[in-house]
Amino acid sequence: MESGSAIFAGAAFTLFGGALLLWTTVRALHREPVAHGIPPRAAVALTSLSGAVFLTLGVWCFGRL
Repeated sequence: MESGSAIFAGAAFTLFGGALLLWTTVRALHREPVAHGIPPRAAVALTSLSGAVFLTLGVWCFGRL
């Protein structure tokens, strides 16, 4: 029963982290704002870090199977 939860959590974290990194990259390459009201460099750094953390968490969940 625990493997089902790990698969779901791993899939959710991996998809969210990957999508966040992809979205941040596309926005930065088109020189569009990543977050409103935040300096561009700080927004790109924060969202990239968050995306990498979520992606790592997803891989860790899959590794626990």
